[in-house]
Amino acid sequence: MAHAADVTSQTVATEAGDARITWHTAKEARLVLAVSHGAGGGIEARDLRALAATLPADGVTVALVEQPWRVAGKKVAPAPKTLDTGWRCVWPALTGPGLPVISGGRSAGARVACRTAAELGAHAVLALGFPLHPPGKPEKSRADELLGAGVPTLVVQGGNDPFGKPAEFPEGDFRLIEVPHGDHGFAVPKRAELTQERALEIITGAVREWIASLG
Repeated sequence: MAHAADVTSQTVATEAGDARITWHTAKEARLVLAVSHGAGGGIEARDLRALAATLPADGVTVALVEQPWRVAGKKVAPAPKTLDTGWRCVWPALTGPGLPVISGGRSAGARVACRTAAELGAHAVLALGFPLHPPGKPEKSRADELLGAGVPTLVVQGGNDPFGKPAEFPEGDFRLIEVPHGDHGFAVPKRAELTQERALEIITGAVREWIASLG
């Protein structure tokens, strides 16, 4: 896959410790997509890697953001409030190139993006594997965070995500794309008629199409 991007790393001091941005800078960038990881993994997640590899060719710079707890080598994410603080502190660096910024993330990172989008002036929100509820606890819904984003929002959700299957999502002012058979990390079982490569193509294709529609 052609990688039409310069890759650089930037450390950003925040009130929660040092965060790190890995920039995949497009040659003639018109937008920045800033995405953070979930509570159980880092920016090596398959969906984040796929977006960083494909979007720069479309003029979209991808900024992969590592929250301070990951940079510090901790195994457990801090409270949502601390994650929001880290994201707010990184935001000025993300807007540094002077381009509109799409605020995004996977899982816990998607929640942060939704909670802070309106206040930070995000152009839009990309929610990858939005954790609608804890596994097995549909009554503990986080739909209000998603519905309260206040900007154009795309949700990309695995068909078998225990944190919320696509059919469980409420009606609302967001677009939802399903990755058939995908789990919370968009892994698909070997027996599925869908290959892992195709699952990632669905994600990158949906994100590219949505970004193009934002104008």
